[in-house]
Amino acid sequence: MPRLLPALLGLCAVVALAADPAPASAPEPASAPPTTVVPTDLFSVPDGMEATLWAQAPQLRNPTNMDIDHAGRIWVTEGVNYRRHHGRDPLGDRVVVLEDTTGDGVADSSHVFVQEPGLIAPLGIAVIDNQIVVSCAPNLIVYTDVDRDLRFDPRVDKRDVLLTGFDGINHDHSLHSVTVGPDGKWYFNSGNVGALFTDRSGQTFRIGSAYHPGTFEGDPRPAWRGPDYAGATSDDGHVYVGGFAARMNRDGTDVEIIGYNFRNSYEQTVTSFGDVFQNDNDDPPASRTSYLLEYGNAGWFSNDGSRFWSADRRPGQDIPTAEWRQEDPGIMPAGDVYGAGAPTGIVYYEGDLFGPAWRGLLLSCEAARNVVFGYLPQPDGAGFTLDRTKFFTTNLDERLTGIDSLRGRTNDELYSMFRPADVAVGPDGAIYVADWFDPRVGGHADHDDTLSGAIYRITPTGVNPAVPTFDLDTTAGQLAALRSPAVNVRALGAGRLHAAGEAAVPPVTQLLDDENPYVAARAVFLLAHLGDAGVAKVRSLVRSPDPQIRIAALRALRRTGADVHAELRQLATDPSAAVRRDVAVALRDSDWKNSRDILVELAARYPLGDRTYLAAWGIGATGKSERLYDWIAAEVDPRIDVKSEAFAELAFTLKAPASAAFFARRAADTSLAPAQRLQAVTALGFNRSAESARTMFDLHRESEGIIKDTTLWWMLNHMNGQWGHTDMAAKIKTAGIYDPETVTVTPSVVPEPDPAHLIPAAQVMALTGVAANGAEKVVACRLCHVVGAEGADYAPTLNGWVSRQSAEEAIYAIVDPSRDISHGFDGRNVVLNDGSEVHGLVIAQADPIVVKSMGGVTQMIPRDRVKAVRWYGRSLMLSADQLGLNAQDVADIVAYLRTQ
Repeated sequence: MPRLLPALLGLCAVVALAADPAPASAPEPASAPPTTVVPTDLFSVPDGMEATLWAQAPQLRNPTNMDIDHAGRIWVTEGVNYRRHHGRDPLGDRVVVLEDTTGDGVADSSHVFVQEPGLIAPLGIAVIDNQIVVSCAPNLIVYTDVDRDLRFDPRVDKRDVLLTGFDGINHDHSLHSVTVGPDGKWYFNSGNVGALFTDRSGQTFRIGSAYHPGTFEGDPRPAWRGPDYAGATSDDGHVYVGGFAARMNRDGTDVEIIGYNFRNSYEQTVTSFGDVFQNDNDDPPASRTSYLLEYGNAGWFSNDGSRFWSADRRPGQDIPTAEWRQEDPGIMPAGDVYGAGAPTGIVYYEGDLFGPAWRGLLLSCEAARNVVFGYLPQPDGAGFTLDRTKFFTTNLDERLTGIDSLRGRTNDELYSMFRPADVAVGPDGAIYVADWFDPRVGGHADHDDTLSGAIYRITPTGVNPAVPTFDLDTTAGQLAALRSPAVNVRALGAGRLHAAGEAAVPPVTQLLDDENPYVAARAVFLLAHLGDAGVAKVRSLVRSPDPQIRIAALRALRRTGADVHAELRQLATDPSAAVRRDVAVALRDSDWKNSRDILVELAARYPLGDRTYLAAWGIGATGKSERLYDWIAAEVDPRIDVKSEAFAELAFTLKAPASAAFFARRAADTSLAPAQRLQAVTALGFNRSAESARTMFDLHRESEGIIKDTTLWWMLNHMNGQWGHTDMAAKIKTAGIYDPETVTVTPSVVPEPDPAHLIPAAQVMALTGVAANGAEKVVACRLCHVVGAEGADYAPTLNGWVSRQSAEEAIYAIVDPSRDISHGFDGRNVVLNDGSEVHGLVIAQADPIVVKSMGGVTQMIPRDRVKAVRWYGRSLMLSADQLGLNAQDVADIVAYLRTQ
């Protein structure tokens, strides 16, 4: 493969030598030019596939996103001016077009489509015929290449800001790319920096949160508005917070929010059946790949957007559970939660190049882990299985470096430079991966000053597939475009066939029998747009023996605005939980009269434990939950037993005030499992009624263990909030649980270690640890950690900890704990008005502020006594020398921890 940058550097050297006379003495040897691409022999791919280098710098720079047009040209948005490097290219960032003109599998042509100062690290691109859609907050921009010369000329071509109002200029958590769905809608998403925008129908959406990121010198961004409209109602009557996904007509009308409360889903992919998959990054290590339930709440912020997940983390909850609120009512399942990460582009493979076994491959870029994950989602009840594989990677051993959870620490090895920014499928059926190429990912930083980037091509071994051609002026050509494995190329054929109306019904109907089920699904959606004959055909498909086709037919009818009430009644008794899931979400905006019987039927058929189904049913009950609870609690349907676990989960989802008595009984019932009782306590915690407040107080007095701890958490966090209208605060004070006037706050300061006294890790590495001795010395660790079955629940548990990392990392964590702090255990310094300090973990940020300090000691501090809450900046853990340990002690402890 040609390496263009080294070649150009060599050419510059030749020109320089020709211009200057030879030096009198031998010059010092020139340093080798920097390596600007990860060689293909470092990559692992599945058997029968190979990866080749398709393009590299300087053909492109710092790629953030890409799309592939019908001719196989790859369009790339660049982020040279990313974050603190704003202004690095004063002309602005670019959209470049790369092409393999010879068909040899390597790009040989590259030129700029557009470059302008207003393009500052754009995060998305879609090429839809001659419309180039660029996502660059605050704007969603559509460039129309009128003369189709692949170069934007403002004298000829058009530039339209389709939508505007997306916060987060030059920020990762902002507006992302557009994808055309099988319904012809344009799908896009945005991260949690906030958005206040009006669509072309005149609807205004207000999607804010508590997120308020900092700025940097030279920051071009306006003031952040997200917190100003957190919890505000949008014009469609719903409250959305955090990151979100949307779909709309291609002219910007009829925007519909289809999922919300993300942290920062970088991109979405829409299958030909209309299923949406996405990824989302973490705070502590809990990145994930998920099926996006329509209208689903992902759980990052509180429902009003005012609180981060960490403020609502309850006793006993691990980080992934708390971060995605998986024990809260109404939250969709998190999907595959895999830990520390920085997920980026995502795509769903529906082509035939790799054979039928690879159809339905979900590919998700994970820049922090140097990998493109592969999944083959399979229907599982109302959701999907998501079994993860490392489809394309330089890092099979998961030696992570340059990521937030390691404080950005990097190494010089090439494997760690592979930072996949996007993945796409070409019209040739090949898979293309864009590499950002950098030792660092996340932290709003890039360290590669060469501005390098690359695109890799994955094909069957020894195969160089050609880009097919088709004539869009013929029906055959339109059908060929519709069959394309490249998602936005399909829009070319769909658009022409749509325009043909009922005349296109016969040829499109023939696709229903296609051997590729995804092609058949595209036909279902298109037929719904082809007049009365097409709609009639789709209505008949609601009775298809294939549940996926039944789902596609219902979705296709809904997207055209057809009346589907008869279909909803019919499908409410469908044997497929996935079909009934779609019936449920379709009822979100239906009134009580038209939805009651269907919702009851769906409740009677609830498959116990199916959380996707449960969340979907809760979405269908929106605006009707109190009446629905009263109705099913009255046992109008004998199939719904009010003493059953199914009823308890249905009631939990509805959060009706009238359910307080029911959950009070369950929470107090010691014959139930702890998880069932905790669910009942949570249901009371989400209930604003005075009865729930009273019950919570009584439960605290009468319970022990985790129930007592959790009821206390709910009381202290909400006595001045949702239960402020009750006497909760007074009762807590009278009972001596918490009196803000008399409480004593004890300073707790973690002394700063003396760098001169830190035990060198190399010294410990040279020693042989004795596990038996470590078993005695590990008592020092139990001051803050659980080891075995003993210790304080303050810092991360150490069971299995050493086996998950290298001995060197384990040693460093003990001798120099501030070198790398576990995510989720970043300390706070609570500074009191009298100047004293409490160092620890803030586990509640209400009034009082609840802080857990060394040894697991928990204190409740009245907010009016607090001057400031600051980031602590170093580990809350004492170093080995501060604990009185020597090098041999540390070696022994590590040896012992290997056995745990």
